[in-house]
Amino acid sequence: MSAPPLSLFVVSFLAPARTRAGAVLRALCLAGLGWAAGLGGGNVALAQAAGDPAMDLGPLTQRWLDDALARSAPTGLPLRMEVSVGSLDSRLRLAPCARVEPYLPVGSRLWGRTRLGLRCVEGATAWNVFLPVTIKAFGPAWVLTSNVAPGAVLTANDATEAEVDWAADSAPIMANPDLWVGQIASRQLMAGQTLRQTMVRAPLLFRAGAQVKVMAQGPGYAVTSAGQALTAGAVGQTVRVRMDNGRIVSGIVNEGGTVDVTL
Repeated sequence: MSAPPLSLFVVSFLAPARTRAGAVLRALCLAGLGWAAGLGGGNVALAQAAGDPAMDLGPLTQRWLDDALARSAPTGLPLRMEVSVGSLDSRLRLAPCARVEPYLPVGSRLWGRTRLGLRCVEGATAWNVFLPVTIKAFGPAWVLTSNVAPGAVLTANDATEAEVDWAADSAPIMANPDLWVGQIASRQLMAGQTLRQTMVRAPLLFRAGAQVKVMAQGPGYAVTSAGQALTAGAVGQTVRVRMDNGRIVSGIVNEGGTVDVTL
């Protein structure tokens, strides 16, 4: 019986790839794929769990995860991984098992505080347990040096580079200053916090009711006209605009504040 597909492995850094951050993100995606491949072939490391399996699963799982990391981590990845394995309830008694198979439960991921499924696939009595696992990923990031009020514009002086655990929170890290310098604090930010995507938003280029330029593009042509924004707009956001003829269109705000509409 084979383990469930390992497409459940999720790397929490899916921000747009730009400069150094882009390289980090691509490396992380490769690491995720390699790690998932390693997990699929790691059954040998847990082949023996004789005697009292509950006493052996922790160390066996630790070695299995360490081996998967060693085999799968790509060179140049700027993250230092640390894996710690918890323990099962001491009152649990598992039947002897010749082969234990690990798997990722539905909705789980090998990142931060998570769990690993372990099931007996060769034994007189089938059993299935979950072992708590904590995976830390230490790497360079930007940490606030002072408090930032909601709505304030972040500057390069607001944070300093430091090593942090990227997996301590599910929100993606913004490893490149280009991703947060000039952005707006979406809430009260405190000194010592690591800058993550959910903490900032793009500044508004126009508010609802403002007159905006609309660029309508189609096969072989582009037409520029004006309209009234029905919603406020920031770079990359989708907004609705009422044209002079009363028609309402939707488009994406570009860096110049123009709303691009594809027809």
